[in-house]
Amino acid sequence: MAGTMRALSISEITEGRDARLVEVPIPDPRPGWALVRVRGFGLNHSELELRRSEIRADYIKKPIIPGIEGVGEISYPGETGLAAGTRVCMLMGGIGRSWDGSYAEWCLVPASRLFTIPDAACGLPWSTLAAIPETYYTAWGSLFEGLRLEASDTLLVRGASCGLGYAAVQIAHALGSRVIATTHRCEYAQRLRDFGADKVVLDDGALSRAGIRAHKALELIGPRTLQDTLGCLWRGGICCDTGILGGVFTLDRFDPIRGIPNGCYLTGFFSNYPTQEAMDALFSFIASHKLEPYVAASFPFDRLPDALALQDSGGFQGKIVVTLG
Repeated sequence: MAGTMRALSISEITEGRDARLVEVPIPDPRPGWALVRVRGFGLNHSELELRRSEIRADYIKKPIIPGIEGVGEISYPGETGLAAGTRVCMLMGGIGRSWDGSYAEWCLVPASRLFTIPDAACGLPWSTLAAIPETYYTAWGSLFEGLRLEASDTLLVRGASCGLGYAAVQIAHALGSRVIATTHRCEYAQRLRDFGADKVVLDDGALSRAGIRAHKALELIGPRTLQDTLGCLWRGGICCDTGILGGVFTLDRFDPIRGIPNGCYLTGFFSNYPTQEAMDALFSFIASHKLEPYVAASFPFDRLPDALALQDSGGFQGKIVVTLG
């Protein structure tokens, strides 16, 4: 497909206020890859890390168009077996790091990273669909693959006042689980209750000493609070470590014999391996339960720099989405 498109392409550290859309060639289709007309995408913390520091790494293709997820329509199938016009989402597996991502009008995506959007969800607007793939898939995988969540469980979501946290609270509530959500800001409590939290706890870093107990725990702050979160489990409980909101990426001098309570289990969830089966279940669940993603702000594509500046500021809750006409 000849011609050019608008995209954000970076080769060095780029703050949102300095981002500029540029004209680049539309990718040429190739076998096994499909050209997707991008209709929307959400902003993710990993893309902020890419712009602020990771862009320096040798393993990042440069220049790179960021964007680890997106939704859109197939323009050229490229022998993927998908028909032109099919609504799809794309996420993870190297998109936006090993090859160009979704911060563009078109995106060339390998078949393994493309997932059709089931008919049950195709009626949702692009602005809603754009908020789903990475955030909701990570919540879905953490809850059901990592934690094996059941309706009879009490779930602790530690660090709930983020996009992923709201999604997890919402899904667990729709399932029928009792949800305890934590936040560092009391002004976020009512919003968490609106999304389904049965109890909201102001996190002082010592939940286990305060007597908080749950069958399952989704740890979104990460290693900074993981030891305390493990102490909140009832015997037989499971903790899934998924987030790094606390800014600590590894455990120092962690002794699993003493650190993991007897009869409890510690696991994690890495969202790099979605499947069509999981995406079908996720989108169908969202549609059947009429869940509305928490969209903090929605920007048209030509205002992508403004969206990135808001992301950099940290002054928002929920998901920032960008839509294309």
